[in-house]
Amino acid sequence: MTTNKIIIVSGKRKSAIARAVVRAGTGIVMVNNTLLDQCSPKIAMMLLQEPLLLAGEGATKVDIEIDTRGGGIMGQAEAARLAMAKGLVAFLRDKKLEKAFLEYDRHMLVADVRRKEVRKPNRHGKARAAVQKSYR
Repeated sequence: MTTNKIIIVSGKRKSAIARAVVRAGTGIVMVNNTLLDQCSPKIAMMLLQEPLLLAGEGATKVDIEIDTRGGGIMGQAEAARLAMAKGLVAFLRDKKLEKAFLEYDRHMLVADVRRKEVRKPNRHGKARAAVQKSYR
């Protein structure tokens, strides 16, 4: 393994986009220039730790820097989780790790393509709300 290898991957969730830079290092994970341990809310931090826990020893060999933009807090966290998992698999080239990610949660390596349904013209409110009828 060369020491100057750098992997850049991206992940998407709803309208959030995350870009991860994975390079050889000592296991430091930065999300938007903040250490992973200091991220909030706690549920988002735990979501981001899942790929690292599944990678085990491999996660201590790399430094990961993630930049997110767009969307909300949880969308950004899920996009960052996807980018981190894809980056770990690409950097370590480990088929067992890829299989472990897919068995644990398929959305660690495959993007969730669901989006909000667009609102229809000439209707009030939501996308699927029908026009009310009156028979009197």
